[in-house]
Amino acid sequence: MTPGGASARRERGRRARRRGHWAERLCLWFLRLKGYSIVAHGHVTGRGTGAGEIDIVARRGRLLIFVEVKIRRQRSQAFGAISLNQRQRLSRAAAAFLGRHPEFSEHAVRFDAILLAPWRWPCHLIDAWREDA
Repeated sequence: MTPGGASARRERGRRARRRGHWAERLCLWFLRLKGYSIVAHGHVTGRGTGAGEIDIVARRGRLLIFVEVKIRRQRSQAFGAISLNQRQRLSRAAAAFLGRHPEFSEHAVRFDAILLAPWRWPCHLIDAWREDA
């Protein structure tokens, strides 16, 4: 290993986290402008759930939307970054969120994705996948 290799990895990780937080903030405004109410963002479901973090939880009427935000150099790469394992993880996270927030138990659930690439408008994939798919 080269000297400073671990340091360089840490710096790349910090840059990736900053870019991800920036992308999520942009998507929060994007969704608000489209008429969605933001229920939560950066919601961590808790240890032991196997679910991890939900980027954005939004609501429109009686519909609760769990949004995965991906930023890559090209939008096609962003969609490809949402793997089957990640979709399953998000489904578990949604179930954990609903378990902790019974006020949304009567809401329909949808999974969306917002794909970002430099110098491109955000691409909002409505109903990007189904929980049972």
